[in-house]
Amino acid sequence: MTVSNLLLVDDDLHFSELMSIRLESLGYQVFVAHRATLALSILQKQRIDVVLTDLRMEHMDGMALFQEIKKRFSALPVIMMTAHGSIPDAIAATEQGIAGFLTKPVDISALQDLLNTVLKARPSSESASQPGQFFGLYYESDAMHTLVHKLEAIARSKANIMIQGESGTGKEVTAKAIHSASEVASGPFVAINCGAVPANLLESELFGHFKGAFTGATKDKIGLVQAADNGTLFLDEIADMPLELQVKLLRVLQERKVRPIGGQQEYDVNVRVLSASHKNLWDAVQNGLFREDLYYRLNVISVTLPSLKERPEDIPLLANHFLTSFGDKSFSPEAMTRLLNYDWPGNIRQLHNVVEHCAVLTPSKLITDSTVESALPVNTTAMMQGLNEAKAQFEYDYLQKVLALCQGNVAQAAVVAKRNRSDFYKLLKKHNIAPS
Repeated sequence: MTVSNLLLVDDDLHFSELMSIRLESLGYQVFVAHRATLALSILQKQRIDVVLTDLRMEHMDGMALFQEIKKRFSALPVIMMTAHGSIPDAIAATEQGIAGFLTKPVDISALQDLLNTVLKARPSSESASQPGQFFGLYYESDAMHTLVHKLEAIARSKANIMIQGESGTGKEVTAKAIHSASEVASGPFVAINCGAVPANLLESELFGHFKGAFTGATKDKIGLVQAADNGTLFLDEIADMPLELQVKLLRVLQERKVRPIGGQQEYDVNVRVLSASHKNLWDAVQNGLFREDLYYRLNVISVTLPSLKERPEDIPLLANHFLTSFGDKSFSPEAMTRLLNYDWPGNIRQLHNVVEHCAVLTPSKLITDSTVESALPVNTTAMMQGLNEAKAQFEYDYLQKVLALCQGNVAQAAVVAKRNRSDFYKLLKKHNIAPS
């Protein structure tokens, strides 16, 4: 078995020595650099599989090093270590392609899990131009090929994963795919939308309750956390979870035990948590709406789904896939062109609805351009712009006619228009009309 080579970059000599010893005890070959410039020199000479760097360093910091590595060794994964005060910078790096980040003091088991995930995330040799299918995800674009390579790797880890993306990009489908490719695929997949359940019921839904715990609790109920034991719990729209329940969820993640409402008994649970939000969860943390400690627990690995606008190559594949549910139907070339040219603010969910609409309203086998056009929402923004332009043109023409009628006398024109002279002058100035 080939030993993986790690490059550890940190200007703290004591930390570097201890971390190097711990990583070597796990079976890694470790190279140490106390400066970013030295790290780049090592990268020129040695085969390195993963770079593990501190964010805050003198001269050239971890962010600058990361950017330089992206230029010279684009496929080399970088893991960032950071103190709490540097978290926003680390998150910014994550959005640019960093493999992951850990807070100091580093939890060695979390680091090992992340390293295992990163080292397995190797693109396959097959061409990215070929259509793919990954447990319900259909794709052809380079963006999705890259994402699926990452999903294949992280699915095999035990780390909690945060799935981010616009509404309708397929966050729950992605969560199911991760579960299906994981080591607990034979276990339950349990999902809940935290924003769709009233706050007073969400606690019972998640953690369960005993009979008599509150009014209406006529019998014991097992919560979804217990129901997902030895499987996966998917918390959709996690940003909408009330703060008081965030505390209880954090305790479950830390102690791997759950206590139903109204009881003293605790139950062991072995659950992997996948969470999702279309909101910026770090903004919620900064605004005091989401617990920072829970954020770190849930966001060990982050996955960002591309919008449909960012993966237009997948539109024909997805549209035809959705269409298979309605028998032997197809889109005309003009209809498909219209689908390709649309912006899809509602992403895949909207595309699915449009395809269904077209299929139901088309008695023949061929879906025409006019049918697709009727299924797409009207561009209300363009309509409003047209209305405003028409109003402006009407005002301009009216003012010109009134002035001509009054032979350029503004006072008389204002009387005819039933406006005071001051307001009438403002209208003339607005339309750049000089009375003759």
